[in-house]
Amino acid sequence: MWRYGKLFDTQQPSVIKTTVRHAIDTGNNRPVRNYYGRKTDKQNKIVTEEVKELLNNDKIEPSNSPWASPVVLVSKKDGSARFCVDYRKLNEITKKDSYPLPRIEDIFDQLVGATYYSKLDFKGGYFQVPLDEKDREKTAFSTREGLYQFKVLPQGVMNGPPTFQRIVNEILGPTRWQYCLAYIDDIIIYSKTFEEHLEHFAQICSVLHQANFRLSPSK
Repeated sequence: MWRYGKLFDTQQPSVIKTTVRHAIDTGNNRPVRNYYGRKTDKQNKIVTEEVKELLNNDKIEPSNSPWASPVVLVSKKDGSARFCVDYRKLNEITKKDSYPLPRIEDIFDQLVGATYYSKLDFKGGYFQVPLDEKDREKTAFSTREGLYQFKVLPQGVMNGPPTFQRIVNEILGPTRWQYCLAYIDDIIIYSKTFEEHLEHFAQICSVLHQANFRLSPSK
């Protein structure tokens, strides 16, 4: 599997090679604006560091957008804070994508009879999805340093799961329901024999490698 080592190179930012772009259809609604709220010095430092990292990884860019959503810091189990953007107002005026997700029952049924399984998980899956350029401004968020917008699909916007499922389905093609299953950003490869499994695993890695995906090495 050394040929596909790039799949696990999470140090290099990547964007999937796909014809699909995440769109944010807000119809004729006016831009929503929610500005940066008051925060402690410690919280401001966390936001500043996160923005710096996102800029360095080419995930965001400075913005002149009329849209603005607020940054919030959510407490994690270990007591640290997670940087998030509150897109609830944007989501309220976004048209819902009805692209279907696989039924969990169908997935379990398909796995019956297989002996070997491998699970692959995308590293920061949403951040690998390209965002339609005309809709970047709608993801804008305000900080005390200024206004920024995403170049990739951010967490929290409506229709993220159906967009990701659409991309994965397109890339995996006919392998789905044959020896590979995908539920949003989780992929399961299943086979009856060890020899088949090695072949199936290599084929899926090849497809993902060509599409420039990145996988989590810890999963």
